[in-house]
Amino acid sequence: MVESIETDVAMMRVAIEQARCAAERREVPVGAVLEIDGHIVARAGNRTIGDCDPTAHAEILALREAAKAVGNYRLQNATLYVTIEPCAMCAGAMIQARIGRLVYGADDPKGGAVRSCFSIFDSPHTNHRVASTAGVLAQEAAALLKDFFAVRR
Repeated sequence: MVESIETDVAMMRVAIEQARCAAERREVPVGAVLEIDGHIVARAGNRTIGDCDPTAHAEILALREAAKAVGNYRLQNATLYVTIEPCAMCAGAMIQARIGRLVYGADDPKGGAVRSCFSIFDSPHTNHRVASTAGVLAQEAAALLKDFFAVRR
């Protein structure tokens, strides 16, 4: 896993672009990028509406794409970059995929499962630990969501 502030910011910018693409499709603007050894292996934006699939969150789609790309459902050396704190479903999928690290932008006080509402990664009942870094380009990521929902209300 490549771990540096510069890499985190660069990868989060790619995730933010995926979120913008999702917003253009009228999806909730969440983007995700999965990186292994400094190389982007997968990227996705939310597609729950377009795919008519409640599991089509950006994180899940990126994990699926990455597993296919590397030929293994275990992504142990991966870092997943997401624009907002993952929900319980997505955090659980990260544990199942055995990713090494999560980096996300904005906290999600209504459903975040890393530290805002739940702390799934810290549970002694899970069989894998995921390191996490929060707050990378948080204001930019939060603004995408705020602007999206302001238009819809």
